[in-house]
Amino acid sequence: MAALLSPQAAIAQQVHVTSNGLTATANGVTLEVTALEQDKLRIREWRTTPPEDASWAVLPASRTSRIPVSADTNGFHTQQLAVQVGDNLHLIIRDRDGHILQEDAGPTVWRGDSFRVYKQRGENEHFFGLGDKPGPLDRTGQAFTLWNTDSFGWQESTDPIYKSIPFFLGEEGGRYFGVLFDNTWRTWFDFGRENDAEYSFGSQDGPIDYYFLYGPEPRSVMAAYAWLTGPAPLPPLWSFGFQQSRYSYSPESQLMDVASRLRKDKIPADALWLDIDFQKDNMPFTVDPRRFPNFPEMVSQLARDHFHLIVIADLHIAHKPNADYAPFDTGTAGDHFVKNPDGTPYIGPVWPGPSVFPDFTRQQTRQWFGTLYKDFVHDGVSGFWDDMNEPAVFRYPSKTMPLDVQHRIDEPGFATRTMSHREAHNIFGMQNSRATYDGVLTLRPNERPYVMTRASYAGGQRYAVTWTGDNSSTWNHLRMTIPQLVNLGLSGFSFAGADVGGFAGSPPADLLTKWLEVAAFQPIDRDHSAKGTRMHEPWVDGPEHEAMRRRYIEERYRLLPYIYTVAEETSRDGMPMMRPLFMEFPHAANDGTPMDLATGGAEFLLGPNLLIAPNPSPEEVAPYELHLPPGRWYDYWTGTQAGTAGKAQARDAEVRDTLLQNQQILLKPELATVPVYVRGGAILPLQSLVQSTDETPKGPLTLRVYVPAQNQPCEGSLYADDGHSLNYRRGDYFRIKASCEVAADGAVTVTLSAPEGSYRLQWESIRVELAGSAHTPAKATIDGKDFPVSENNHLPGVTFARSAKPTRITFP
Repeated sequence: MAALLSPQAAIAQQVHVTSNGLTATANGVTLEVTALEQDKLRIREWRTTPPEDASWAVLPASRTSRIPVSADTNGFHTQQLAVQVGDNLHLIIRDRDGHILQEDAGPTVWRGDSFRVYKQRGENEHFFGLGDKPGPLDRTGQAFTLWNTDSFGWQESTDPIYKSIPFFLGEEGGRYFGVLFDNTWRTWFDFGRENDAEYSFGSQDGPIDYYFLYGPEPRSVMAAYAWLTGPAPLPPLWSFGFQQSRYSYSPESQLMDVASRLRKDKIPADALWLDIDFQKDNMPFTVDPRRFPNFPEMVSQLARDHFHLIVIADLHIAHKPNADYAPFDTGTAGDHFVKNPDGTPYIGPVWPGPSVFPDFTRQQTRQWFGTLYKDFVHDGVSGFWDDMNEPAVFRYPSKTMPLDVQHRIDEPGFATRTMSHREAHNIFGMQNSRATYDGVLTLRPNERPYVMTRASYAGGQRYAVTWTGDNSSTWNHLRMTIPQLVNLGLSGFSFAGADVGGFAGSPPADLLTKWLEVAAFQPIDRDHSAKGTRMHEPWVDGPEHEAMRRRYIEERYRLLPYIYTVAEETSRDGMPMMRPLFMEFPHAANDGTPMDLATGGAEFLLGPNLLIAPNPSPEEVAPYELHLPPGRWYDYWTGTQAGTAGKAQARDAEVRDTLLQNQQILLKPELATVPVYVRGGAILPLQSLVQSTDETPKGPLTLRVYVPAQNQPCEGSLYADDGHSLNYRRGDYFRIKASCEVAADGAVTVTLSAPEGSYRLQWESIRVELAGSAHTPAKATIDGKDFPVSENNHLPGVTFARSAKPTRITFP
């Protein structure tokens, strides 16, 4: 509750409503609330003088956006929000219907330079986001520290780990909002752990500067966050194929043997990764001439075999004076390394031994660092892996550099100054990946850079994809992967994955098989393992396991048209590829809470239409409950309608009551199967099997229509481009939209729009087929002409030449 104030404190407060918001002062503290858009606010608070108005996370156009507001007593309103300031700067944000969305629980608490902002928490308020924090999907009742940390073998209770993404979604009563706390220092979040009637966030120093983004639907919050910090750019198509990695494939012959075996065993794959052992003495931007004597030819041979090579390029530069080591020599000549307080370069031990560290908050240092990729780009390396960029340093218990190390800011939009590592730490990895992304783009100006980073900050999705770091080969880590990736998607990092099979340790055969199966439906599918562990490749446990693993990798390739279409949506509007159920079904539960809370967060959506339902306790053998959201659903593997038989009484009475309106099915775990369901009304683009994205699929593009109930929505789309260049930004893409209608007599009419864009689609013909039709028609009409219907896997369909005009297909 708000603190009780004396009359003197109340009199001391002044509230001034401006054309775009308000400012208020009380007891030497100033509060500023600015309306950026109708549903977006920026809140700043300071003592004495305002902090610098600059941000590494927020796009300049969004940060400086303004709209006119209407004045109220001690506040203002926009078309969607009302803001009021009570005594002692007590801030309340309501929707226009009067529902309180966020209210202070008391004044900001200052202790020296540190501070904490307290908000009232509703009895049924829930929170999501904060990036790759381990643990449940729902952050309620938990507390976290954001401080990028090298956390080898992290576990469920480990905090902090690699990323600091101070953005979260809040939900109460079916209304969603988002908060970005834009502070790069060590920060803290408490979602009701200390006091279940409050949530709070704060920092050891830096600004009180946060953004309030209103839904009320979760999709709107994600669009607002993308508007604020930028969506992730569309990666190359090949990056959505299967990827094989290890620490390390060395020597060269071992990597080539893995490539050969993948092709020999017909396991589709697109990318291979090299960890640090390909380098000379672990020095970044070198190649060991003994273990990799033919590096350029090796890269070329892999390309001829349709593999893309990704190499690690750690940021620490070996301290090698007078050793003809160009990264050190040119970096020293350009004064590009961070310094001790006395002005000498800071030197700390990492993989190559004593190392220096680029000063990435200087734009000229990032430009220099980008040039270091020149030889790799010339050799045809396709992607780069920014690891150890928390930054990790081996000497100290903190696992990073001393906090008094000095960084220089020389960046448009920022005051030129020096800051300590306390302020720079959480953005160091982000600016490292920015340097890599921009540098590779400069070297290949019309090609999409592919950069993977371990550490980052809010907005870092603009420069790199990511993964969950050094996980473990346990069933529990497989289970934790889903909420981690979902929360990363809710934090802007839609293009994310986890080391399949677990990095630390050796998975038993069943665990590796199940992990490969589940990962086939996640944004990045990379099998990776640590040095000293047993091999992870799909064939290592014999033909039976290899066949199960191959089946799911193959299915990923059949789904690539859908996966790529979803990825392109992400690159425009920030909607995560891997979604919680509440993103598409925010009102599915009877009590208004997110449906995922009752299901345990094990189920997830890939895009809007595919629901993947792995066992929430994957090591258990007992049957488990699947909760389908409202509406008609189909079994992806059989095409038959799901949820109509085999219903189970929920074991948990609370779950049963919450999800009473939803379909409950009892599933028996099977090693060879991951249950996958398709939303009724979905139109799913599919292709024939290929061994890599370089291969042109044979036969037609399939648009599989999952027939909805009458008067229910039915739609889908297909997006395609050349898969690697930036030409799509200039209109060189292909997009069609599809819809369907079901008549009272069961007839299904499918309408395809005229194509958008100038890209010539690789498929010359299209097959439209039906799953769930009331009967199997003998023929169909296409724009009034009769065509014969054929069956494929028991699904009726019709094949026809692709047209540049709208097309109407009717199955009577």
